[in-house]
Amino acid sequence: MKVKQLLENAVAIIGEMSETALLDAQLMLSKALGKDRLYVITHIEAEIAEAAESEFMEMVGERSKGRPLQYIVGSQEFMGLDFYVSEGVLIPRPDTEILVEEVISVSGAIERPVIADIGCGSGAISVSLAKYIKEVFVYSLDISQAALEICRINAENNGVGEKIRFLESDIFSALEGSAIRFDIIVSNPPYIRKLDIDGLHVQVKDYEPMKALDGGTDGLDFYRRITLQSVTFLKPGGYLAYEVGHDQARDVKGIMEASGAFGELRIIGDLAGIERVVIGRKL
Repeated sequence: MKVKQLLENAVAIIGEMSETALLDAQLMLSKALGKDRLYVITHIEAEIAEAAESEFMEMVGERSKGRPLQYIVGSQEFMGLDFYVSEGVLIPRPDTEILVEEVISVSGAIERPVIADIGCGSGAISVSLAKYIKEVFVYSLDISQAALEICRINAENNGVGEKIRFLESDIFSALEGSAIRFDIIVSNPPYIRKLDIDGLHVQVKDYEPMKALDGGTDGLDFYRRITLQSVTFLKPGGYLAYEVGHDQARDVKGIMEASGAFGELRIIGDLAGIERVVIGRKL
């Protein structure tokens, strides 16, 4: 069958599941062929071998059930870098780039910054910071060993493995009793309210790791825990920076204020005006 017909068939099958059905189909066919998307776009009359066609249609079937495209093709772009992803980690979102960009910005005034990424997952934050900040060292912490292995793969693939230490840790548990203190602590923690989880899209709630989503009754459990523990592990004047849910910025800012340990608190929005990041400095 020709590329054009395969794409048309795929779009008809996954159209109700995906708002980007054609793009999804092109990327899945690229994966099956071992080619880039440009090849698929420019060779719509090409005949496809039976083995590649079979592999492609199997992927289409998975996508029609709601399995995220990123898990099917095994990758996601973030901050101009390519990240390997699988079901063991949350898929990197473009919204998180705002957090990374802010951390890069404040790090500019710090000589050889040492940064902790709490709940590193795929390593989108850790690897991006290691890639774009000179003379930085990053501690990537996650409670999931599987996530840490994916983070390690992404660090090596992007040439920054030597700038990152990987620790299996429940927040800072792996560093208890150590003298390590950080210039910046950054986190995109689980922040979905428990009662909101059932209302998430099927490709999120049925496929992405629940530990990376569930933020407790009000969605703020991890902000409370990380803020409290960060008081110990931040250097004086160090930064604590969070990604937050669309309606949580004021609450997270309040948690940081109530600790009595943070000043210079700021809320940063995206281009649409949605509040995405809360950042403050240890007093």
